[in-house]
Amino acid sequence: MQIYAPNALPLVNLDYRLLLPLVGQANAALARYDGLLQGIPNPAVMLSPLTTQEAVLSSKIEGTQATVDEVLEQEAGLLKGGEKFQDIQEISNYRKALFSAREYLKDYPIRLGFVRELHRLLMNSVRGQDKTPGEFRLEQNWIGKHGCTIEEASFVPPNPMQLPDHLQAWERYLNSDDVDFLLQTAVVHAQFELLHPIKDGNGRIGRILIPLFLYQKRALSQPMFYLSEYLESHREEYYQRLKAVSAEGDWNGWIAFFLQAIVTQAAQNSVRVTAIQALYEEMKLAIQAATHSQYTVHVLDAIFSKPVFRSSDLAQQLLQEFGIHEKTTPGLLRQMKDAGILRELQPGSGRRPATLCFPRLVNLAEGREVL
Repeated sequence: MQIYAPNALPLVNLDYRLLLPLVGQANAALARYDGLLQGIPNPAVMLSPLTTQEAVLSSKIEGTQATVDEVLEQEAGLLKGGEKFQDIQEISNYRKALFSAREYLKDYPIRLGFVRELHRLLMNSVRGQDKTPGEFRLEQNWIGKHGCTIEEASFVPPNPMQLPDHLQAWERYLNSDDVDFLLQTAVVHAQFELLHPIKDGNGRIGRILIPLFLYQKRALSQPMFYLSEYLESHREEYYQRLKAVSAEGDWNGWIAFFLQAIVTQAAQNSVRVTAIQALYEEMKLAIQAATHSQYTVHVLDAIFSKPVFRSSDLAQQLLQEFGIHEKTTPGLLRQMKDAGILRELQPGSGRRPATLCFPRLVNLAEGREVL
């Protein structure tokens, strides 16, 4: 099997007659989605469930099996250990990496050191933590059936001696301007996957970089455009298109696939964001009617950011962030439970606080009835 020799960037001789109509459609779809984002006063809070869903689906492409509700339940202390513990930990790390990256990009551009830091966060205390987290590889790796030799591999990325030069060229391209930023995003993602610069987690890092790069290019007002739903549902074609780049140099096929993914996912994301925004406005009125509290919006933001929670954690959050006295919270929770807004998953017992959930938001993020 030949070692992959990456193309110089920017690419030349692309078929713009094929790609430019798709570029136009993708730009229009993304602009419509970003128009919705800009209308949300607190997107990081309101769209927190979508961030969790992205973490779940991107990790699922790599073989994890956990769901949104299981991740939220473990983070609330309901699930301890068990066969899915490692899967859920990987997903939680992915979400932490996304949140951390959002803060970093407010002040700095994407650099190789930032990519290494993302990888360190991603691999913390999970499978692959022994594979030099936060470091680019110093050994030859390859992709193929489990246990295969390099001669039997289906893909062999560049050797580690040349990898630093290829990565620096990728970083320069990342911080330059190409014909179109969405076309450039497609190239940035694929080239990273084909360089395969880390021992484990290349796919997840490459997918995290998609919204971050769009945010850096000011194509998004928030780094919150998640593509893994489309890539997971078209997983075979996703891998085949990347393989065709390395085997046949078919960049046109890959870029066309990626642009179609943007068009489809932007429409799906727009529907979900609109539904979440409508639920937020509906719950603002419902919580006010149930509690007659001056703290309605604070409570609403808290259950949106963490829709499965321990009562004590919510009380602590409301105290720390908004100065709401801890003795106020139990009454508010009881009133919202009586109104059917919240549901008790586990009653309190002795010193153990009750665990509650906001089922409509979890079901909306999951795309089906799970709670």
